[in-house]
Amino acid sequence: MLRNTSSSLQTWAVLWLQSQPMADTDWGNQTTITKFILLGFGDLPDLQILLFLMFLLICIATVAGNTLIIVLVVADQHLHTPMYFFLGNLSWLEICYSSTILPRMLASLLTGDRTISVSGCITQLYFFGLLASTECYLLAAMSYDRYLAICKPLHYSTLMNTRFCLHLVAGSWLNGCLATTILVLFISQFIYCGPNEIDHFYCESLPLIKLACGDTHLIVLLDFIFACVFTLPPFLLTLTSYVCIIAAILRIPSSTGRQKAFSTCSSHLIVVTCFYGTIIIVYMLLNRDTLRDLSKVLSLCYTVLTPLVNPLIYSLRNREVREALSRAVSKAFTKNSRES
Repeated sequence: MLRNTSSSLQTWAVLWLQSQPMADTDWGNQTTITKFILLGFGDLPDLQILLFLMFLLICIATVAGNTLIIVLVVADQHLHTPMYFFLGNLSWLEICYSSTILPRMLASLLTGDRTISVSGCITQLYFFGLLASTECYLLAAMSYDRYLAICKPLHYSTLMNTRFCLHLVAGSWLNGCLATTILVLFISQFIYCGPNEIDHFYCESLPLIKLACGDTHLIVLLDFIFACVFTLPPFLLTLTSYVCIIAAILRIPSSTGRQKAFSTCSSHLIVVTCFYGTIIIVYMLLNRDTLRDLSKVLSLCYTVLTPLVNPLIYSLRNREVREALSRAVSKAFTKNSRES
């Protein structure tokens, strides 16, 4: 059934593209582009080695930190709760998320080769879009979990059961996959005939669409519709959940109770603010060619820095994670002392 659906979508995409009028320029006789040039930070030649070392350290720290969170969640019985189940999935997503961008960026900074094939660019776009969309839904699921824990504590264990948690995680990945697959399926049908420079450090949908031959107005509209349909609902759910959470916390009479309730969701609130805040700034306020450099710098926040700081935020601000880490370290030292 999925194969038939995919085949139907691809046929629809081809028929739609064939029905579109050519651009004003006669591009039929031009050479088809097979590679793009990701300009990235190539305008800073003196800083290439420094940038390489910095992003290499970020890559190692991101993978190590998120892997540590996953190991703690799996190994420590005290963390076998819905909140940490979602956190473990988020950490796995962050490892994949940074792996779609950082390795290619590191290779470019080290070798100076900024080219990427058309198929490679579309592949990177697909996985980046899939993981970014999935993160929106996963963050919404985590905020809903905190809403139930704080606003409906008596019904929490009944509502947020294992089956429902699995459904939320599976639904997050399915929605992210569905949205990105349809959009990338359309983009992959385009022919690119020049120019071939993308003023970014990764393949992004709108800059890529701008390089396509022919009329792209409909695909730009489709990209906007998909962004609204598939990312606006989880954002609104996250926003609504935290409005209800804050309202419930403010109704708690004691300051100790308010502080304890807020501490259970403060880490997640910081992550959500960093993720959505930088995306809103980049795509709504800085979507101009004159601000591309600033846009690239801020894009690093949600593509590179957010996966890095997530483990730090959850470990430093979360008592249970700190205690789980302390138990794991103590257990490792005890085991080593016995063996010696």
